[in-house]
Amino acid sequence: MIITIDGPAGAGKSSAAKLLAQRLGFDFLDTGAMYRAVTLAALRGHLDLHDQNALARLLDTLQLDLPAGQVMLNGEDVAGLIRTPEITAASAPIASSPAVRRRLVEWQRRIAYGRNMVCEGRDQGTVVFPQAECKFFLVADPTERARRRQHELAVRGETTTLTDVLAAQEARDARDAARDIAPMVPAADAIVLDSTRWTLPEVVARMEEAVRERQASR
Repeated sequence: MIITIDGPAGAGKSSAAKLLAQRLGFDFLDTGAMYRAVTLAALRGHLDLHDQNALARLLDTLQLDLPAGQVMLNGEDVAGLIRTPEITAASAPIASSPAVRRRLVEWQRRIAYGRNMVCEGRDQGTVVFPQAECKFFLVADPTERARRRQHELAVRGETTTLTDVLAAQEARDARDAARDIAPMVPAADAIVLDSTRWTLPEVVARMEEAVRERQASR
């Protein structure tokens, strides 16, 4: 069974997906980490992030695995290196790259094949797993999302203003929604949940209830 959780940054997708997977006994796939890892590899290789041929060649050299709590890029755990503002800023052309998206969609489907998995990202329910049995689109108030992101950065020792975080977030949302390939939109059959005033356990409880209902009806 595949469960997808899509939505904008700061809506709580990753936290909800991890906890939901834990409660259901499913595996968890963080697709955003995959794009960030490719971004890191491209920056390390000093590539033109808009050069599709160069990116395609880079992908041929990469081995990307996501064991629990790790992001293994060619045998190196880069989980702590891919959440920096530098990677976030540079990831836009990678996320919009036809070469990268095509390859990563293949990898994501291969990883999930034959497994019970919760997959979170931007296009999981619309592009990667359109036949997923349970789809969610998680949203939250923009200011609340920015506060969450600011707190996340502060925990890592990175200081920034709420205004700056909100501006970067708005720009990213606009890019994600407007890109030609796999724009960030809810799947027609997705359950839309607003996490603004809900705690993480409350969000996951609603998701789990919906999943259990689907399981019972199979």
